[in-house]
Amino acid sequence: MKKNLDYRYKKYSRGRLFAVFIVLISCLTGLAARLLYIQVARHQYYRDIAENNRNVVVTLPPKRGVIFDRNLRELVINVPRYSLYAAPRFITDKSGTAGFLSSVLGLSKEGILERISNDKLFVWISRKLPDEAARKIKAENLPGIDFVPESERSYPNNELASHILGFVDIDNNGLEGIEKYYDGELKGKEGYKVAVLDAKRRQVSSVEDHYLPPRDGYNVVLTIDETVQHIAERALEAGVKKHNPKSASVVVMNASTGDILALSNWPSYDLNKRGESTVEAMRNRAVTDMLEPGSSFKIVTASAALEEKLISLNDEFYCENGRYYVGGRILHDHKPYGTLKFKDVIVKSSNIGTVKAAEVLGEERLYKYITKFGFGGKTDVDMPGEASGIVREVSKWSKCSISSVPIGQEIAVTVLQMAAAISCIANDGILMRPRVVKGLLDQNRENIREFEPEFIRRVISKETALKVKDVLKMVVESGTGKMASIDGYSSAGKTGTAQRVEENGAYSKTKYNAIFVGFAPVDEPELAIAVAFVEPQPFHYGGTVAAPVFADIAGNTLRYMGVRPDLN
Repeated sequence: MKKNLDYRYKKYSRGRLFAVFIVLISCLTGLAARLLYIQVARHQYYRDIAENNRNVVVTLPPKRGVIFDRNLRELVINVPRYSLYAAPRFITDKSGTAGFLSSVLGLSKEGILERISNDKLFVWISRKLPDEAARKIKAENLPGIDFVPESERSYPNNELASHILGFVDIDNNGLEGIEKYYDGELKGKEGYKVAVLDAKRRQVSSVEDHYLPPRDGYNVVLTIDETVQHIAERALEAGVKKHNPKSASVVVMNASTGDILALSNWPSYDLNKRGESTVEAMRNRAVTDMLEPGSSFKIVTASAALEEKLISLNDEFYCENGRYYVGGRILHDHKPYGTLKFKDVIVKSSNIGTVKAAEVLGEERLYKYITKFGFGGKTDVDMPGEASGIVREVSKWSKCSISSVPIGQEIAVTVLQMAAAISCIANDGILMRPRVVKGLLDQNRENIREFEPEFIRRVISKETALKVKDVLKMVVESGTGKMASIDGYSSAGKTGTAQRVEENGAYSKTKYNAIFVGFAPVDEPELAIAVAFVEPQPFHYGGTVAAPVFADIAGNTLRYMGVRPDLN
């Protein structure tokens, strides 16, 4: 019996061992097959995974282009900065790290702790740190904390030309002004490299065969002259302090090329502290805001009437002693006049005489010249946000329009459009496209592209332009623009005092636009300038408020440019 049991036990044991052996052989065979599958059939797949874990594509940011004035003086530059990031997986003391960073950066400890309380390999902590803060953090050599070198836009002159230059976001993408309009040229193109990382995701080397250097952005050269911009801003600021307007703008142009030498608005803002500025202060009002031009628009009516040869400078108009019933309303002059020659109608800024001349001209012909001067359409200046203004087609005019449009009512323009129009008169009747950029340079300041002045069209003949020049010269010598006279230089221009339109559509009795447009010297104009004040107080006449600002800017600029005086 005992032998029987021993035999059966041994037989059972051998069976179990055999079964275990078979299982082991099966497992080993399966593992071998799996290894063979991984090593051979799936070799490339797993190799790619390993490479992707070890290698990473690093983006190489380009250097953003600098912005120069016309004399290659730097208006916008790049300043090196360090941006702080964390690899939370490798931070050993997250609470202590968050506390230290909070004390240096002035950020919430809870906020930092929330960012680093995960197992990620990359999270931003703060971008573009001040140098002192970066030094303090680097000195601590905190595990899991490191920096990325970046650049920050800096504006050395703070408020100067702020509405022209504009600004960028944290990633150096243009948001306003030239920074936005020429963003594609300024930003360049990113490059890349393939970097080899260690187990802690630190870069240990790079793969030379997988490297594309970035193409740095082009430098932009403006038509703006830094000194003329200073002159314009100082003169506008003085006018603002004296006359307390709601806003004000000035545009200074080279009449023969369309180059904008200066453009300024008030209120303004500091480009280096734009976070402290309001949206209203950031508006480029000379380009975006529309206003009724008032009597300054009479230059269009006069030019049209003379060009069509329907009226001569010596033709006489009875100005009704200051009251004229026309188009269902009574039109007034600021002073009562009797009979005036047409040139004196403009010199004395008679509304009645101008409207009577427009009646001779007719609605259709007047409208033709309004559009030829560029009103009702964009000038296509190379700045963002330009407004077209408002010019209604003749079919939409009312019976009152012929008594309103010729004197700058029922129409809305920008200060830039007025600067272009007066430049046309100064430029012997040729309209040029206003521009603020002359060309592009590479990082070595080698010329990449030069933009040529752009002819738009001839608006009036040279003969007509000379006649209008003579009349506008008389406006300054003996008419409403006497305060636009410049010591040593001849000047010409037209005043404008326009009632503001209230929300109900009626003209205000107390709110006005004060405007002056002009050029100097008269015979060989170097400058054309448009100045506009919105709701100045307590004085509101264009000849009192805007004309002196014109004289200040023109006189100082001509002397700076070395233009020889043409008056004794």
